Amino acid sequence: VFEIMDLDHQIKQERERQYLDSFEDSICFRGVSFGYEDIEVLKNINLCITKGTTCAIVGPSGAGKSTLVDLLSRFHDPSEGMIQIDGIDIRSLDITTLRRHIAVVSQDTVLFNDSIRNNITLGLEKVSTDEIIRAANIANANLFIEKMPLGYDAVIGERGSKLSGGERQRIAIARAILKNAPILILDEATSALDQESEDLVREALDRLMENRTTIIITHRHNSIISSDHIVRMENGQIVSQQSLAKNIAP
Repeated sequence: VFEIMDLDHQIKQERERQYLDSFEDSICFRGVSFGYEDIEVLKNINLCITKGTTCAIVGPSGAGKSTLVDLLSRFHDPSEGMIQIDGIDIRSLDITTLRRHIAVVSQDTVLFNDSIRNNITLGLEKVSTDEIIRAANIANANLFIEKMPLGYDAVIGERGSKLSGGERQRIAIARAILKNAPILILDEATSALDQESEDLVREALDRLMENRTTIIITHRHNSIISSDHIVRMENGQIVSQQSLAKNIAP
């Protein structure tokens, strides 16, 4: 354990780093490549996503889709090229303020053996009960929370084991709604759900996406219907792009 704790952080922050007060214009990947040791995962990615639009990234498993959005959150840094938000290289940004602008809802939700209330407010301070209930309502989570004997104080088990897959996803969506970040990443957020659960989650996601810049990682056709920009990836490369709106940056 100590050997792992003593490892150097791969993500370094600049001493003179900038602070991102707001997201105003676009996200751009410029000549981005990335690999793990000698395995190349992404190759020369060039992509711009304009504020307020939805970009769907599609392709087979292993194409590099999730790695691409991991780079945006700076879980890794590119080996070549740069990622810019509003023209600023994200490596020069303070990581805390960068991640404050990004909310993620993924297939594997991160939940803890704690109350529903604390799982929804994870990472946030001074959140009122009214705000939590409002977020849960928008996420279609209040439907099942109110049926539980302890309501928002009910403990959901390790990784949310006492909840169904759809209920876990709706808790994660409520958390993203409460965070209110301008950039939203949906990474296969409905792929493991049955039809009834997917319908409830899809309705909640549609509300969450309103007035946000959204990146959807998916292999489902119904997830890309309302997208402004469709990017197809294979073997770590963008093989095609289709713009469906006039306000997409080239």
